[in-house]
Amino acid sequence: MRIMVWHVHGSWTTSFVQGGHDYLVPLTPDRGPDGRGRARTYPWPDNVHEVPYDRLAAEHVDLVVYQRPHEIELAGEWLGRDVPGVYVEHNTPAGDVPKTRHPLADRADIPLVHVTHFNDLFWDSGRAPTHVIEHGVVDPGHLYTGELARAGVVVNEPVRRWRVAGTDLLPTFAAAAPLDVFGMKVTGLPATLGLADDMAAFEDLPQREMHAELARRRVYLHPYRWTSLGLSLIEAMMLGMPVVAMATTEAVEAVPPEAGVISTKLPTLVRALETFATDPELAAQAGKAARSAALARYDVRRFLADWERLLGEIVPDRAAGS
Repeated sequence: MRIMVWHVHGSWTTSFVQGGHDYLVPLTPDRGPDGRGRARTYPWPDNVHEVPYDRLAAEHVDLVVYQRPHEIELAGEWLGRDVPGVYVEHNTPAGDVPKTRHPLADRADIPLVHVTHFNDLFWDSGRAPTHVIEHGVVDPGHLYTGELARAGVVVNEPVRRWRVAGTDLLPTFAAAAPLDVFGMKVTGLPATLGLADDMAAFEDLPQREMHAELARRRVYLHPYRWTSLGLSLIEAMMLGMPVVAMATTEAVEAVPPEAGVISTKLPTLVRALETFATDPELAAQAGKAARSAALARYDVRRFLADWERLLGEIVPDRAAGS
C-alpha cells in the first residue's frame, strides 16, 4: 500500500513504518506540526518518503492515517479526493474524563484505533467502529549496564506538561537518587526545579544515542500521572532497566511486579527508587524481568501483524498477498 501518515508521534511512527508499505509523510515549508516530513532523530527506513503538501494530489494514496481531528479536513484539501482512512488515538481523554466524547464519536465511516485498552475504556467513542492495537517497539537490544547510580527519566516538554508528566514530583524523587532527564525542551529544567546538583538534562538526543545513554542509568523513573502509555517506558524495559512508575492508566498492565515497582503511594515509589539505585544486583534482576515482559507483549512483529489485519479489512483489494 501507499499510506499517508503525518509525523506526529516519532516513536509510534518508527514502529508503524516498519510494515513494508510505502509511507508518504507530508512536508510543509516551515516543517511545522502539519508538515514535519521525515524524522531527524529516529531511524526510519527508506520506504518513508516526505512529500510536499502541495504535491500530494498527484500521488497515489491507498489509505490515510489520521492522528488529530483536523487532519481529516487537511487530507481532503491536499489530496483533492476521498481516500479510506483510519484514526489512531494516542492520548488519554482530558477534561471531565468520565464524560469525554471522542471527536470521531458521531462518525461510523472511520475506524478508530486506540493504542491501549485503557484508552478504549475511558474514551466515549460513540458510534465509531473501535479497535485496540497495543504498542509495538523495535527492540533496541539489552543494552543495560546500570553503571551510573542515577535514575533516567524521559519526558518531552516537562514544564508545559507539569502535573500531567509528574514534573512537580521530580524534586522529591531527586532526594532519593540523582536524575538524568532526556527529551525535548528539557534544557534548563534542573535550574527551574532548583536541582542543579541533583539533575542533568539531555536535549533531544537521536533515539539510538538516547537508548545507549539511558541504559547506563541504574533505574528508569516514569513519573507520569496521566498518559496513555509512554513508549519510553516500554523502550526502557526492553533495554533491561528496572522500572519505578505511577500505578495509573495502562502502566498497571505493562509492568509486572517482578519488573519494578508501581504504586499510587509516593513514599513507596521514592523508597523503590532509592533501593534500586543502591542495589545493582536487584536492579539488574528486575531489569531482566522487565525486558522479558516487554518483549512478550510489545514486540513490533505482533504490532505490525495486528495492523496488517486491520489494513486488509479497510482496503481489502490492497491487502498483502492479494
